[in-house]
Amino acid sequence: ETAEGAQLIFEVGMLCKSCICCRLAPQQKRRLVSIVRERDSTRITLAIGDGANDVPMIQGAHVGIGVRGKEGAQAVQSSDIAISQFRFLVPLLQCHGRRAYRRVATFLCYYVY
Repeated sequence: ETAEGAQLIFEVGMLCKSCICCRLAPQQKRRLVSIVRERDSTRITLAIGDGANDVPMIQGAHVGIGVRGKEGAQAVQSSDIAISQFRFLVPLLQCHGRRAYRRVATFLCYYVY
């Protein structure tokens, strides 16, 4: 919880392509997301969770994805996007993310014009 510890976690996290957090308390997961959001406002955070313990992390991220699972529907109810299985994650990010980006870019061209 010190400033040096948060800075160290941020620096190590930025050297990684992704971060998988397991065996953490819900508030610790949310704190990891908030450290990135506070220290680099240009980064977009994505949180993926499938249970009630992931809800604070999903709510703290820019984009939250809830996975329906055995642990209940709390993560799905608090997320921006809900998927049924983890295998749907790759098509969601690669295909639909690109399409949404292109649609927004096209809309902005007409909006500015």
